[in-house]
Amino acid sequence: MRECDCRRALAIFARPFIFLPMFRQRTLQQLGPRRDGISACRALVGLDGFVDTIVTPVGLRRGAGDDFTPIATLTEFGNRVVAAGGKSTNIELYPRIDKLGGNGPIMANALLASGVRVTYIGALGTPAVHPVFADMAARARTISLCDAAHTTAVECEDGKLMLGIMRSLDEVTYDRICAVMGEAAFHAEIAGAGLISFVNWTMIPNMTAIFNAVVEKVLPKLPASSGRIFFFDLADPEKRSADDLRAALAAIARFQAFGSVTLGLNLKEAQQVAPALGLAAPASDETTLRAAAAAIRAKLSVGTVVIHPRESAACATAAGTAWVPGPYTSKPLITTGAGDHFNAGFTTGQLLRLDPEACLTVGVSTSGHYVRTGESPSLAAIESFLANWG
Repeated sequence: MRECDCRRALAIFARPFIFLPMFRQRTLQQLGPRRDGISACRALVGLDGFVDTIVTPVGLRRGAGDDFTPIATLTEFGNRVVAAGGKSTNIELYPRIDKLGGNGPIMANALLASGVRVTYIGALGTPAVHPVFADMAARARTISLCDAAHTTAVECEDGKLMLGIMRSLDEVTYDRICAVMGEAAFHAEIAGAGLISFVNWTMIPNMTAIFNAVVEKVLPKLPASSGRIFFFDLADPEKRSADDLRAALAAIARFQAFGSVTLGLNLKEAQQVAPALGLAAPASDETTLRAAAAAIRAKLSVGTVVIHPRESAACATAAGTAWVPGPYTSKPLITTGAGDHFNAGFTTGQLLRLDPEACLTVGVSTSGHYVRTGESPSLAAIESFLANWG
């Protein structure tokens, strides 16, 4: 056995395997024999791209640099804003890091870390790819359509406030994709991918039109593939109308005829999607999460619906529903991108043909590892995390 394999085995079994919760045991038993197959898996991901500036809001400054007490919660932050009504206020945002951002690039980066071969199409910068995407571009095939958008992510202990400048995303259209990379090349990328993931519908005004163009112009020309996975993440549709949301969901459902559709939702998104479809919105408990996932799946007639609050995750498939608790931490190192890491972990499980419970477990482990370390984990790191989270 190689030294690195020995270290991995020791890490995985650092605590007695028999004492692990059964869902984690079952996931490790499935993941181990299939892990090396990930290198044969291909994914096409798009279509957004953001430069994320992570900031901490300053509550009380004592000296230069990071010598300050932060505004701890979004409630406290919001109270300061509300108190400024009719007057004015100044809130300092202390910059922590500029990093790769956008639902698509973060998910793609996490898929790359797990060993998936990735092609990324999106808003990565013109005429050259922005430096924050340089590492991803070195490891994936990347096609940039336009300038990247920009987000200032105000991170507090209980959540984050995303302030976006995203006018460049208006340029993301089906015609633009074909003009930049060639229509035949775009079709070939879709044909060769086991996972096609279109995310951040909310921020891309022309995304529903892109969905319909792919269904009408691309997929009917490709060989049938029941194993092809389509993954969609709406990305907080609060600012879009209910009619727009229903139109997008109808377009997403059309992909089911050409593979298996997975709709990924965080809790807030599920609480918007369910009422738009005339269904009961879930709370964060296991019972309503399972019920909402099943109801949304039945309403749309798609393969899988997954809902992931911070503390757990549930999904519904043709076989029924599954639910797992997550490795929640009240003191995360970073929260921006946690959901995208869950999506990457869940779809990695799908590519490896793990069962729904195991896909959920890989998803929460990928996210849990990321929020604690700020790093996208390899599958070996996910196995170690699975075996050892407290």
